[in-house]
Amino acid sequence: MGTPDYADKILERLIAQSDINVVAVYTQPDKPVGRKKVMTPPPVKVTAQHHGIKVYQPSSLGGQESVDELLKIDCDYIVVAAYGQILPLEILNHAPSINLHASILPQYRGASPIQQTLLHGDKQTGVTAMLMEEGLDCGDILKITTIDVGDDEMVESLFERLTDVAATLTIDVLQNFSTFTPKKQDDAHATYCKKLTKADGLVIFDDAKTIYNKYRAFTPWPGIYLESKLKLKVMQLEESSSCNEAGKILEIAKDSVVVGCEKGSLRIFRLQPESKKEMDAVAYINGKRISVEDTLS
Repeated sequence: MGTPDYADKILERLIAQSDINVVAVYTQPDKPVGRKKVMTPPPVKVTAQHHGIKVYQPSSLGGQESVDELLKIDCDYIVVAAYGQILPLEILNHAPSINLHASILPQYRGASPIQQTLLHGDKQTGVTAMLMEEGLDCGDILKITTIDVGDDEMVESLFERLTDVAATLTIDVLQNFSTFTPKKQDDAHATYCKKLTKADGLVIFDDAKTIYNKYRAFTPWPGIYLESKLKLKVMQLEESSSCNEAGKILEIAKDSVVVGCEKGSLRIFRLQPESKKEMDAVAYINGKRISVEDTLS
């Protein structure tokens, strides 16, 4: 059970195993994509159909008809990765349901754990394999695999690495399931993260490190932008301790512009004005005829 690329990579690894037989795939319904609203299947569906695996796409598993349909499928395990639907108790009781969550649970239960790792500047993250319960990411832990996070690592890189970890962990858990002793999560230390929206990308020049971590977490989507809708496309953290007037241009270099924050400063290489193409930050500054001591807005 899964929908996006994260789940698709796990499915591909399962299919490649000679000792594992994927008997069915559940994924979200096809959705309209792009300006022309072309109905597009989830990556998991494409892979499953390519390998001749039966695909189910119920809009909800809440109805008894959907539950009864699944209960007819004879299986030893249900593997769930970013499926996007709640599994009723009847399904959870049908077979051990193993969820692969991209955080070190009970930290970052919910929809955006990878982004939260970067937003908080964490030095370590991982993937948790757990037995699913009716609550949100609160099941007993089977195994956690951890990795280090680079200081400048972007969400796409971390996503790819965690996907590989999740795929390897899935095979490990399935092949050695009887050797694991499920461990209760400590709910007192649980934290939660919501589904991201476009509004999450709005920033003000308050704290440079916070903005830089948002840049790492929200590029390419939802991106980060100012109240003026000016998008900050490529940047790096210049330093995190100085005190400045928010948004003041501190330096114009050959390929970049240093902008002050109330705490710290950022070196910005690329910008994108609203409804225009992405451009060099220096070209934008020149076009606006603003210079050092002026405010980027």
